[in-house]
Amino acid sequence: MELEDLLNKYFGYTAFKTGQKEVISALLNGENTLAMLPTGTGKSLCYQLPGYIFKGHILIISPLLSLMQDQVDQMKRFGEKRVVALNSFLTHIEKEQVLNVLNQYKFIFISPEMLQVPYIIKKLQSLSISLFVIDEAHCISQWGYDFRPDYSKLGEIRKSLCNPLTLALTATATVNVRQDIIQSLGLSKVTKVESTIDRPNIGFYVEEIADYRDKERRVLELVDRLPKPGIVYFSSKKAAEQMAELLSYQQNYRSSVYHGGLEQDSRILIQQQFIHNQLDVICATSAFGMGVNKENIRFVIHFHMPMQIESYLQEIGRAGRDGNPSIAILLYSPGDELLPIQLAEAELPSDQQLDWLFNRTDFAIRTNNRGFKLTNTLKELGGFSDVQWRIVEDLLNRPIQDTSSLQQIKEMLQDFTKKRLKAKKNNIFRMKQWIDTKFCRRQFILEYFNDRLITEVNPCCDRCGLDIRNYHSAEDRPQVELLEVTWMDYLRKLLTNSELSK
Repeated sequence: MELEDLLNKYFGYTAFKTGQKEVISALLNGENTLAMLPTGTGKSLCYQLPGYIFKGHILIISPLLSLMQDQVDQMKRFGEKRVVALNSFLTHIEKEQVLNVLNQYKFIFISPEMLQVPYIIKKLQSLSISLFVIDEAHCISQWGYDFRPDYSKLGEIRKSLCNPLTLALTATATVNVRQDIIQSLGLSKVTKVESTIDRPNIGFYVEEIADYRDKERRVLELVDRLPKPGIVYFSSKKAAEQMAELLSYQQNYRSSVYHGGLEQDSRILIQQQFIHNQLDVICATSAFGMGVNKENIRFVIHFHMPMQIESYLQEIGRAGRDGNPSIAILLYSPGDELLPIQLAEAELPSDQQLDWLFNRTDFAIRTNNRGFKLTNTLKELGGFSDVQWRIVEDLLNRPIQDTSSLQQIKEMLQDFTKKRLKAKKNNIFRMKQWIDTKFCRRQFILEYFNDRLITEVNPCCDRCGLDIRNYHSAEDRPQVELLEVTWMDYLRKLLTNSELSK
């Protein structure tokens, strides 16, 4: 049976989207595959369709609980009952029930943190895993914009599961990050499917705004004029909350806020309300994005400057999945780059924190030469954030040479944080270059990813003559100016005719 016939049989589609067929064909040929496909092109189908062909189980590692849950719910709505998510949403009893009948599930979604539990690994080792899938694979690379220590251990996990056929999926990874993914997973032979990251139907628009208050006013104005639904991204939870309130109470829009500080149930509820058209606008931090499978998002506004081009591309990729024109607007005020620099510094443990930690005698006791005594008390006393502490735990729980002194180990940790901070600052600098460029914004992004323009877009950005008013709601488009143009054309015609009559 042809792949198109299987596509129609299981999903009701008649044609594949960009890159899907190439990825599926490679997997069916038994080839480990790294797929870089643009957001909105249906990466999940790349493992779901082979899942109906392969006899064994499909194990999908996913970084976000909300993303995992959304994909599970989606598959169930399409009639697939043999799907489950192993994550912290399950109670202890529910988890035990699932694990007791794990062999009955065809598609098993799991968080990378759950894969660190020996009992879970033992259960998975008893299964015949036909495909090992890593979603958002850029999280593997320490140079990727969303590096997660638990993702970096997936190569070891894969090895413990007898190196099953592997699919690594991402939408935003530079050449270096892609190579890092391959090495980290221990893939000796890999088929690469690297489609263009370009989304021709999304226009780019950067607008310089004087200050914070003017930005607030401009967001209210844009939301009022642009067709809904849309997303407004912030780097601050408080700013997102304030804007959601302004949109709700001042302009009477159905808006809500989404960030990592909300309870899991609240986040899922808000995400589902947005997907099912019960909300017009979401004011969100970067916690909102992956797994939001909504086709008709018409605009994405960035209130604050993103920390890197990769995350910016990931976030604006929520828009225009139906193929219709959409707009990505970034509002910039002089000095905005200081906030992402502060956030980058706050993500990593400082030298002062590491000095304090290594001077604690209760910490500096190695256990079997494999690590140190790490407790939540030390985390709290040292003022470490969750992200900082995860980095410390990951580096200090790795096997340590017997001959390594405490000073050498501390210097190793400090060296890692310095390199990581330098990489982050370079990313911020490149994002600022994109904001300041006098040339085509789309071309800048394509060159950053070693990509090239395939579909001509004109005008594609504010540097190429894009007029944001053309994205306004139909009733709010500049009819007066269109009439003026028509009138000017008429005058030119009269003048031309009079010249010809002479």
